[in-house]
Amino acid sequence: MDRILERIADPADLRALTDAEIDRLAGEIRQVIIDTVDANGGHLASNLGVVEITLALHRVLESPRDKIVWDTSNQTYPHKLVTGRAADFPTLRQPGGLSGFAAREESPHDVMGAGHAGTGVSAGVGIAVAAQLRDETSATVAVIGDGSFTSGVVFEALNQAGDLGLPFVVLLNDNGMSISPNVGALSRNMGRGRETWQPDDAEARSRFTPTQMATQPTQPYADAADFCAAFGFEYVGPVDGHDRPELESVIRAAVERRRPVLIHAFTRKGMGLPAAESDPVTLHQPGTAQAVGAANATSYSKVLARTLTDLAHEDDRIVAISAAMCEGTALADMQRELPDRVFDVGIAEGHAVAMAAGLATQGLRPVVCIYSTFLQRAFDQIVHDVAIQNLPVILGVDRAGIVGDDGRTHHGVLDLAYLRAIPNFVVAAPKDEDELRHLFRTALDSDRPFAVRYSRGSGVGVPLSGTPRVLPIGRAEMLRDGSDIAIFALGWGVAPALEAAERLERLGVQAAVVNARFVKPLDRDLICELAARNRCVVTVEDHNLMGGFGSAVVELLADNDLGDVQVRRVAMPDMFHEHGPADSIRAAHGVSASGIVDAACTLTDHAVAVRIDAGRLIVGS
Repeated sequence: MDRILERIADPADLRALTDAEIDRLAGEIRQVIIDTVDANGGHLASNLGVVEITLALHRVLESPRDKIVWDTSNQTYPHKLVTGRAADFPTLRQPGGLSGFAAREESPHDVMGAGHAGTGVSAGVGIAVAAQLRDETSATVAVIGDGSFTSGVVFEALNQAGDLGLPFVVLLNDNGMSISPNVGALSRNMGRGRETWQPDDAEARSRFTPTQMATQPTQPYADAADFCAAFGFEYVGPVDGHDRPELESVIRAAVERRRPVLIHAFTRKGMGLPAAESDPVTLHQPGTAQAVGAANATSYSKVLARTLTDLAHEDDRIVAISAAMCEGTALADMQRELPDRVFDVGIAEGHAVAMAAGLATQGLRPVVCIYSTFLQRAFDQIVHDVAIQNLPVILGVDRAGIVGDDGRTHHGVLDLAYLRAIPNFVVAAPKDEDELRHLFRTALDSDRPFAVRYSRGSGVGVPLSGTPRVLPIGRAEMLRDGSDIAIFALGWGVAPALEAAERLERLGVQAAVVNARFVKPLDRDLICELAARNRCVVTVEDHNLMGGFGSAVVELLADNDLGDVQVRRVAMPDMFHEHGPADSIRAAHGVSASGIVDAACTLTDHAVAVRIDAGRLIVGS
């Protein structure tokens, strides 16, 4: 039997299929997603849950004339498969292959390429306004998950859309989950605080949870229609998000209304794969290789969570905050031991930081653990609510640096540039998982705003040495001395810097290596002493070049009349970096031990030996 998917070159081809063929196609799409994610890693459960919604949208709408915005766009695998990318789908998340998110350069059907939650409704408002200004009658639909729906910017966008009376449809894909189960009053009341809803068909009822069907409703009812009406939206639902014919009918009617409409569709995350249905948290994004670190080492996130938990047992002022990432940041480990001391605020990073500021005013010591890429969503609160008031809020900047297969929307390569520009902040990065423990103890002891950035994945495999101790703020660590060149490395960059120094020694170059530890404040005395003595400096960091650690060192040298010292900065270039294995991405831009050797030899006029070993380029024997 031929595969129906092979006959789909364009979404228009879906409209020629019979109901039986569409049902077969849904199964084929799920199997392709399962097989591809098994091979490449990626977002599994969320994509399995959105197959029928995708097929219904593309059968009713005429994409790309009609615009579909996905929030977040990690749920676009079915969309990619029916918009001409099925043949390339095996390259998903591979170097040079398809992105794991919507990408405008990939297809005209990807109208927005956002990878962060909560922006889709705003983008949809802009697209709908543009259509009005051009007197176009195209439809605009924003598909948003219920996890994203708790983001504050969503309500700003709903407010604007309703005020303008736009012909605009919001399709709420409600599976009760973001990565972990959703939190907050909106999720609770939209789930339990309403009248019971159940599909007529017994098989359909088996797909949904008691919470989705509100089999035990609470009082008072949270009337969804009234809630939407307050924003100027007509409410339609709940509807079965896996009943494609019903979805097609509802979407068609909503589009024809030519006004703001919200469709509330219940889906099952992981639909069609029993393991994903029963454990959608673990199978949200399975199979992704560790981005850094030793294979047998504990992840930085887990080391931090264990450290915070131990310290919190001793100090009842310590609390932790996550923005819908308790699993990813490993705060779930702390939450199991100290449930009253860990707060998951949902996808609301700005609120997380401002809440931490409030906690700090009352004498508590809040630690906010957020991925670097998501922390930028809270920049104003970091400046206005924390730094200006000099409050002792600690930022655990997880997934800092190149993160690998999730690509340009998720690399954490901008945080140093904006954090070190903020007065009152201390900014640090550990060379290994043991130093991470000491830096967090230092942060808790400092009584000031403090950010610690650390890499995704496992540490380097060092033993954890006793009780965490306080380190002197602004003091670097000399790891080896050398008279020809000084290598100043930060965080992840320390290990390749030490490897490079060993290679340089074999070339006759004596390199000093310094673990900077702190980006702000820098160790002025040590850096200036070594720079003045050696006259050649290399800086190393897992961050973009502009505004990072290397820039801070160059500024320090210039301010201390050492501007004539030769400097090479080993860092990522000024660009958004694509997806692929983290080490490969770095190495392609010289951010590696070989790249450090090359930079050092350029400064010291040494020839560089280059050879190929097992397919790898090795610089400096």
